[in-house]
Amino acid sequence: MSARDETVETGTRAPAGALSAYASGSFGMGVWVTVPGLLLLYFLTDILGVAAALAGLTLFVPKIIDVVVHPLIGSRSDRQARALGHRRRMMAGGIALGVAMVAMFTVPPGLEGAPAAAWVGAWYIVGNLLFAMFQVPYLTTPSDLRIGYHERTRVFMFRMLFLTVGLLGAGVAAPALVASERRGDYTTMAAVLAVVMIVSAVVAIRGVRRLTEACGFRTPAEAAGHSTREDIKVAWADRDFRMLVLSYLFTGTTTHLFMAALPYFTRYVFDSAGLTAVFMGCFLGPAVLAGPIWLKVSRRIGKQRGLLLSQLIFVVGSLAVALGAWLDTVAVSVVVVAAMGFAFAGLQLFAFSMVPDAVAAAEEKGDSQAGAYTGVWTATEALGTAAGPYLYSAALALGGFVSSTADVDVAQPDSALTALLLGFTVLPAALMVVAIVFQRRYRLDPVRG
Repeated sequence: MSARDETVETGTRAPAGALSAYASGSFGMGVWVTVPGLLLLYFLTDILGVAAALAGLTLFVPKIIDVVVHPLIGSRSDRQARALGHRRRMMAGGIALGVAMVAMFTVPPGLEGAPAAAWVGAWYIVGNLLFAMFQVPYLTTPSDLRIGYHERTRVFMFRMLFLTVGLLGAGVAAPALVASERRGDYTTMAAVLAVVMIVSAVVAIRGVRRLTEACGFRTPAEAAGHSTREDIKVAWADRDFRMLVLSYLFTGTTTHLFMAALPYFTRYVFDSAGLTAVFMGCFLGPAVLAGPIWLKVSRRIGKQRGLLLSQLIFVVGSLAVALGAWLDTVAVSVVVVAAMGFAFAGLQLFAFSMVPDAVAAAEEKGDSQAGAYTGVWTATEALGTAAGPYLYSAALALGGFVSSTADVDVAQPDSALTALLLGFTVLPAALMVVAIVFQRRYRLDPVRG
């Protein structure tokens, strides 16, 4: 039996207490992923009066910077891991993320349009940098642990459970706190959720220490961290990892487009901004319960097929959402969105738990560079986070969507309403099909049948 086959069942079992402490860091990550992804585009176009095209650029440019920064942080993290035997020092940046969150939604009175976009964009850059300092070493932890194939899925199941609870809490609380659509409510919302982000970061740093002490630490290869360019070349030359990354780029683009589009769907299709919180609850509620189910699926058919199944469900769901809009029935859309939420849990669990599998396979060849792999992965995630809202804002702009400020209601032309709906249904379905094409070319999973 090869070393790769042995890792399917063997290895240390991570203690549940340490796992929970580590996974709690995903509460804060969930807030940062959800709130800007769900509300920032709408905040710009319908509260601050920023044109849709400019609003899309305001969200896109900071993420392009992330694409450059994340691999640098990954290489730096590998250097620190070799020198210190851990990656926790860099994670302290996540503690300050709450400050950037509050500042981003506290636009000075009188700023509207382009100046307001500049303010939001600048703080979004600061927040993303702080988030990257926490996220890269945090997500590298499962790759650092000396655990087997299925145990890596278990670690990510804990992480996904806490992340989904964070997504659910933020996804319901944030829209509810700003339902009146006043500028000051956005500041209050950000301040409340910033407390959660700070506390979760502190607990997670301690959890990472406990987890690595219990399971052992896989030190990066000697070549790792010396050159970011060389680290990227090594990671990108790994064919299976490359296919996984490209698939997740389109998966992440799709899911973040969904979140950015949801406030427009509830406001302009069902004429109720308050429904955004309801739909997010229906989307993320099933995802909280889906983790253990997807774990059983993984043990039966493997992560590869589980991920493909999740992607297929999301494609069908994206198209089926149009049925609820056509029937003008909230209940139909709620059921469809709940099914998509179940699939969302699988999309996250399987994709993220396959990254340490790729790192483990690379270690067998003497190329263990967990930080570099994670840096490339999170850079891809950042690009998807930006591309989703940007593509949706482009659809709005092409449809002639009219932006407005918080105290002004405008009638949207039929072309804008059509673009709004197609961008929420057909476009994400098409993007996810591309993700499936790349994912089918992945060949690393030992449980392929």
